[in-house]
Amino acid sequence: MRFLTIKLLTATALSLSLAACVPDPSLVEAGIVEAPAPKIVEGVYSSKNDGTFTVPAVPVEKVPSEFQRQTVYYPTEEPVGTVIINPAAKHLYLVTARNQATRYGIAVGKAGFQWSGEALITNRRPWPTWTPPSEMISRKPELAQWEKGQPGGLTNPLGARALYLTTNGVDYGYRIHGTPEWDSIGKNASSGCIRMINQDVMDLYERVLDGAKVVVLNADGSYPNGLKLPPKPAAAKKKPAVAAPATAVAAATPSAPVLTAAPAALPGASQTVLPAATTPTATLPTATLPTTATPAAAPASPLPAPTVAPAAATPAAPVTSPSACMIALVNGICPQG
Repeated sequence: MRFLTIKLLTATALSLSLAACVPDPSLVEAGIVEAPAPKIVEGVYSSKNDGTFTVPAVPVEKVPSEFQRQTVYYPTEEPVGTVIINPAAKHLYLVTARNQATRYGIAVGKAGFQWSGEALITNRRPWPTWTPPSEMISRKPELAQWEKGQPGGLTNPLGARALYLTTNGVDYGYRIHGTPEWDSIGKNASSGCIRMINQDVMDLYERVLDGAKVVVLNADGSYPNGLKLPPKPAAAKKKPAVAAPATAVAAATPSAPVLTAAPAALPGASQTVLPAATTPTATLPTATLPTTATPAAAPASPLPAPTVAPAAATPAAPVTSPSACMIALVNGICPQG
């Protein structure tokens, strides 16, 4: 009896599922039925005229099939029109029916730029102007030319469309947008925004409404519990341009006292040092050394030089000898002489 009941329930579920073309998630999880295979939407990446611009075709053969637009089975409790982003799988889902969604390939933030949480689409713009934030200009100074905004166009990083996200009324700078770099899809390539192939973002732009809910899952695929933003990069410290010259001047300052200290030390030095330094100079030009009867005294030591100088004054002694004449001088000469 129990077996018949289970079989009846299974048959009923199958009939309901087939009627809706989408199986019940509980039956898929139980292994009773298989989930429908993803179905690629054909012919959506050809060239497309869009007002002033013509969006170039994308070489589909170079885009992995998992990142091409597809209709997929996607069990969720979120209402139709909700956008769910799985950064780990590089997929964006637009819920189109119960347990069904359109899936697009995307590119997400590079390491250090990932985020998760819930947001609302509060604005949508075709061919939007792109203004790089100051943090991005600091990382890439060549972008300073667009600090006032780069006009929309085929080379604009935001591509053909942009959907602007806010959380609790705050714009954190995150966008769902197109890109001319279709080959970045399926990679961690952005600064936190969600990139899509231009043809895909144009399709999404037409199918969502302002105020639509956006859920960005955690890195492990789980639902976020609040908004998680990446840490802000630390501001680079600028080196003072005058630091090096100031150090050079300071290093040269001690050399001045060294020069003035040397002469100051001479008066305070021992007096015996000065004659030792000047003795060779005084000895060489002395003309009395050859006239003295003791030439050997010069090579013996330079120190006796001061005693030789007084000896040179002894010849003046005979000048006083006339005072010793015992009789009157004749014409200034002692007759005894």
